[in-house]
Order: sequence, then C-alpha cells, then structure tokens
Amino acid sequence: MDNTVRAFIKRHQLVKEHSTVLIAVSGGPDSMALLHFFWNHRTEWHLRLIAISVDHQLRGEESLEDLAYVKAFCRERDIEFVGISLDVPAYKQEMQMSTQIAARERRYQFFAEQMNTYHADYLALGHHGDDQVETVLMGFVHSASVHSLAGIPLKRDFASGKIIRPFLCVTKDAIENYCREHAIIPRRDPSNDENTYTRNYYRHEVIPLLKKKNRNIHRTIQHLSRSLHEDEAFLEQEAGKMAEQAVTFDDQRTAVYFDIRVFNSYPHSLQRRVFHLILNYLYHDIPKKMSYVHEEQFFAMLNESHGHVRIDFPHHLVLERSYQTMSFYFKNRASDPLAYHMLIDIPGETVLPNGMVISAEVTSFPDRGDMVYVCDKRKVSLPLHVRTRKPGDRLSWKGLKGSKKVKDIFIDAKIPLNERNTWPVITDNNDEVLWVVGLKKGVPPKQVENGTYIQLRFKKSDA
Repeated sequence: MDNTVRAFIKRHQLVKEHSTVLIAVSGGPDSMALLHFFWNHRTEWHLRLIAISVDHQLRGEESLEDLAYVKAFCRERDIEFVGISLDVPAYKQEMQMSTQIAARERRYQFFAEQMNTYHADYLALGHHGDDQVETVLMGFVHSASVHSLAGIPLKRDFASGKIIRPFLCVTKDAIENYCREHAIIPRRDPSNDENTYTRNYYRHEVIPLLKKKNRNIHRTIQHLSRSLHEDEAFLEQEAGKMAEQAVTFDDQRTAVYFDIRVFNSYPHSLQRRVFHLILNYLYHDIPKKMSYVHEEQFFAMLNESHGHVRIDFPHHLVLERSYQTMSFYFKNRASDPLAYHMLIDIPGETVLPNGMVISAEVTSFPDRGDMVYVCDKRKVSLPLHVRTRKPGDRLSWKGLKGSKKVKDIFIDAKIPLNERNTWPVITDNNDEVLWVVGLKKGVPPKQVENGTYIQLRFKKSDA
C-alpha cells in the first residue's frame, strides 16, 4: 500500500516538500493509517506534521478516550497534536439540523481555524477508495446532478491551503492490512457497523456485490470521479462567465433576473449550471425538497410561449416569467416590497435604495434624453419627490386625452411585475405624477417654453 499511495501522491502532485500538513485523526483505522504514513515519510519529504482530533460529544466517555488515544499515539512519535471537544448536540439543536450535518459543520469550522492558525499548506483526510464508490453510488441513486456523480474530490481549496485525500487510491481492506503490518490498533466506532445510516447500507450490502464483478472498482470509480471533476470545473468556469454577462444579481441576495433571449443564446449545459448558480446565490442552504423536477419546471417555463407565467419553489422562492424577462425572488419580499419615498435634493444627488441616483440641478439650458426630465421651476409645487408607485397613480402627457394609469404604462412597456414595485416615480409636492422614470414624462400645467428649469437626470451609481 505504501508504494501505491506514494505513486498516487506523486502522480497528482498532492504534497510538496517543505510543507505544513494537518492530518485529521479520529482514532479509526483510516485516519490512524494516514497519520502513520505521513509520519513515516516526514523526514524524506521535510514535512511539519500536526495531528488534529475532534470529540463531537456524541458517544460520551468513549469519544473522549478516542481523543486520548490519538494524543498518546502522537506523544510517542513526537508528532504535534491539537485536540478539542465540540458540543455538537447543542449546535444541532440550535441550528435544527441532523446529527451528521451538525458534526460535519462544527468539525470543518475547527479544521479551518487550525489551518489558518498554523498557515498550513494541506489538510489530509483519510477517505479511501471504498468511500468514493459509496459516494458515487449514493449520488447516482439519490441525485441527478453531475456534481453528485463526481463523488469526493481528490483535492480542493480550503482555508489557507488545500484539502487532500491521498488514500482514494486504496481500499478499506488495504488500510486494515496496513494497520496490522505496523501494529496499529485503531479505535472502533460501533455505529459504523449499523445499517441505520444510508452510507452504511451501501458499505455492507451493495459494495460487496459490485466487488464480486470488479475487485478494482475503486480504481474505476476514482478515474471516473477525477474525469468528471475536471470536466465540471471547466464548465463551472464557463457558467460563471455566462452568469456575469447574462444575469443580474441584486446586492441583497433576494432577487435575480435576466433577459430570456440572451440566456437562451448560450448552450443548454451552461444554462443548467447557471440555474444552479442562481439557486446557490439566493438560498442560504439549498432546500432538501429541491430536485431535478424543479430544474425541469424552470426549463419548461423558460420555453413557455405565454407572456406571463409564475411558479413557486421551496421556501417561498418565486420564479416568474413576464414577457422576455425571467425573475427569481422571494414571495415574502415581493408581498412586502422595498417601498421608498424620498425628497429630491435640488441641487444635489438623491441615492435610491437600489443604488440608482437622481441628480438634480437648476439650469437655463436643459438637456434632452430618455433619462432626463425638465420642468419649469416656477410652475411645479416644490419640493419634488421620488417614490414607488401607489394604487391610483395616473399620468398625463402632451397629445393624450385625459390621463393613463401608471399600472397600464408598466403593462404597455412589458415591465416585469416584481420590478414595478420598486420602479421610481417622480411627483411634485401635490403628489401629481410628473415622470415614470425612463418610460413616460408628464407635462405640468402651464408649462412654458423659456425660463429657469429644474433638470433631473437618472443614472446608475458610480459605486
């Protein structure tokens, strides 16, 4: 096994000489073999080794004894050691999550802290080839995403360095043999023998059947995993470029929208990945109810021929197609929109909650343009206001008999519903609508051709 792992590390450039390597050690056979392997090669590779161990407070005295066992092992071999007890049960209750997820979150928080403390280059974990087979099979059965099928990454960025998994090239049996050969008597977690957890079922019931057909299935799966990770990394990079060019993300992480024609101009494989980038941006945690069915709903909606379609996703996320605009937003935010009402500084700049700016000045030589509004200073009731729309808002302009509802102006311009709720409307001090910004300009009563004018210009923030 030693030569196999050495060759694997060299082939994939997992460890550079003169590095600081943290090794996560539970006391079980996998991590103890990993620690011993690196200790055996520390001088040859000029490594600084630090063993880090976590008691999750899930098995009482037994898990404390695991911690003590690892500490004693390190003391005998002059290996630096850092151990900690984490109150996972309390964290689980506070965060309302499963035991396994709570334990993993707290464990990786501790790992990251130690990586940064020691400015470590690597965090070595003891996942092996059988773990990889289990993970890929679980992804195949329970998920439809390429990311899930890719399994456990061989290496990835983490804290100050990288996570590496040098044992993905060997089986559980090989590790057990290594422990026997080097007189390592590891600690055993009884829960690993139970089929209560999904992973244990695959470990005890499914993997042995597959190994009867292919005893080197761990190598086959590892090759598949690496290929998928490489392909996926490239496609994710391209999807990121697409998202930058085709999608608008709000800074509050509550809404996303894009032009459907632009979105559809990209390959379907990138569209699918950008859809998942959007979900990751909006959700703090992807809901468990989210599945490939929601992806299918999204693409069906994207290709819908009707002008307006809306569907609900888990946790109050709404997807809405309005003409050629697709919007993602949370229902609770949409039902209580970020309304605003502000006075316009004249002269000066008024910054709206969405980051847009209205600059105002008094001039005798006004400009013209879609995003500029001019009115006679003497003929309007000051101060001027900028606000979101209200029920009953109406606007009149030159050539129009009577007035028109602002709501109908939005409909005529095909403005998506969620954008209408925060669209800026300019009024005078009598609440008469003067300008639906960028869409329609009203003419105040008794407007004259010459005089002193107020000029409003709507623009994006320079920030």
